[in-house]
Amino acid sequence: MTRIALHTRHPLRNFAPCRRAASAVEFALLVPLFLTIVFGIVVFGSYLAMVHGVQQLAAEAARTSIAGLNDSERGRLAAGYVSANATSYPLIATDHLSINAAPSAADANVFVVTVDYDASSTFIYLLPTFVPMPPPRIVRSAAIPYGGF
Repeated sequence: MTRIALHTRHPLRNFAPCRRAASAVEFALLVPLFLTIVFGIVVFGSYLAMVHGVQQLAAEAARTSIAGLNDSERGRLAAGYVSANATSYPLIATDHLSINAAPSAADANVFVVTVDYDASSTFIYLLPTFVPMPPPRIVRSAAIPYGGF
């Protein structure tokens, strides 16, 4: 009878050394942090891959455009390069790309190619928003001077 009385007076005495649920509690506390880190890596890694692809398309289109004899031919060369090579970037959908190729407003001896990509329909914007999302519009430009004249 005295044994029962001890347990009723100090119920936490038997609970303190019990560690059976400690793993479950630690798991419940750390999973949100872990998922936030994983989703952040996936979202921003994919976004930076798209930014890099758009910048590479703009730079290579500008290099290709310099072979044109006039501004309209340079614009066609730049647009042709982007449409022919955009499929080599797996995260970029060609139907969401737009290209602007024209002489620079600031310097008459420079030709500028601007590639604009709307990434709002990509998979990263369909994921749960554990992390802040980057802007869906990616705009990158490349400028190249006219050669030798």
